[in-house]
Amino acid sequence: MGVRNTFRALSSRDYRLFLAGQGISLMGTCFQQTALGWLVYRLTGSSVLLGLVGFCGQIPSLFLAPMGGVLADRICKRKLIVMTQVLSMGQAAILGTLLVTGTIRMWHIPVLSFLLGIVNALDVPVRQSFIVETVRDRTLIGNALSLNSFMVNMARIIAPPLAGFMIASFGEGVCFYINAASFGAVILTVCLMGDIRLRIRTNDAPVFRSLKEGFTYVLGEHEIRSVLVQLGIVSFCGVPFVVLLPVFARDILHGDAGTLGFLMGTSGAGALSGALFLASRKNDSDLERIRALGVVLFGLGLVGFSMSGFFPLSLAMLYLAGFGMIVQMAAGNTLIQNLVDDDKRGRVMSLFTMAVMGMIPMGSLFQGFMANQVGASATLAAGGIGCLLCAVVARMMRMRKAYFEVVFFSFLNKFSASGGPAGGKDRKVKNKDQLWKTGKHITDGAPSARRNAELR
Repeated sequence: MGVRNTFRALSSRDYRLFLAGQGISLMGTCFQQTALGWLVYRLTGSSVLLGLVGFCGQIPSLFLAPMGGVLADRICKRKLIVMTQVLSMGQAAILGTLLVTGTIRMWHIPVLSFLLGIVNALDVPVRQSFIVETVRDRTLIGNALSLNSFMVNMARIIAPPLAGFMIASFGEGVCFYINAASFGAVILTVCLMGDIRLRIRTNDAPVFRSLKEGFTYVLGEHEIRSVLVQLGIVSFCGVPFVVLLPVFARDILHGDAGTLGFLMGTSGAGALSGALFLASRKNDSDLERIRALGVVLFGLGLVGFSMSGFFPLSLAMLYLAGFGMIVQMAAGNTLIQNLVDDDKRGRVMSLFTMAVMGMIPMGSLFQGFMANQVGASATLAAGGIGCLLCAVVARMMRMRKAYFEVVFFSFLNKFSASGGPAGGKDRKVKNKDQLWKTGKHITDGAPSARRNAELR
């Protein structure tokens, strides 16, 4: 019963196809990421250039993701996904060919990473909003997103150690070719899906008006706005730790490409556990508390890893960091997907992409520079502390807002015709006492329409 509950979104054939293609493609992506980081550090020995390559690969999301969201709300998502997979396949094949033929130059890597970043900026919002259409049953959205995170991190466990072995045995070029071939799986599975009937009307408004409408909508939705801001801060402070792992593998833990593979794989194992934890939940209640706990665990794991020079302890801290990272990210994704209106889903998920993938390159560049100045350990410790401070400040602000909401709505009830003065007073005291005892926001996880109906 527990296993069936954990994997209940697999009851949808289209979602099963999507997840299968996604899993194979993600394996190839992890092969390329591991090989690319090792290649850059092998050629240059510079943590700054590691950060620069990470920056070039993800900075397009900060500026172009909104356009991907507009396209997701206007054009057939399956056609868009096929197009982005073909372009990604070409990028990986070019990179592998340059390396195998010995014609690669250092400037090729950030340029090709930037081009792939443009493709991903369009692809991610489309793919995130497409998941909802493959399951159809809205009660499965949270489970589908958690299983998607599970697949992402399963690839992060399996692929990096294999990539480390392939690099040591055959060189980095093989990993790039494997990634190029893996995109064919997504193209095949998307083409095998049945006719997915869109449940939202087509958005035919001019592009810039659609962009403005998406931003205005998010600014007016406090819960969505709050989640996006916190995701952006954590993505800047903590998530770029991945670009510094080659430094820890070689210079602090005195290892090789295999050591790097185990570090990345262990982080993926922690994230996999976090995704399974979320998927095993029967409903999406109390997600805000769980997300806040994830931020705390992520920060503690990064601080512990930064202070460790002992390989087993480093693995344990990375496991904790991976668990916290995926819990806060996947829980935030689920909260947003449950709250957003269907006709704006693509544009809101493009802002999610900006908050996560757009802030990571800024953090990658900053952490690469700081690691060159003060060392990788001090840089990573500062990032972990930044995540912890974000969790504390967000909690204090949420409790303050909840308190004033209780007072405000109790005041309205006191003078309403239906509630009467006495009833309003009793409700005010009860809610305020509950607030300070539990620290729980009275609207956690409730979609806007349902929350407004309850208040009325």
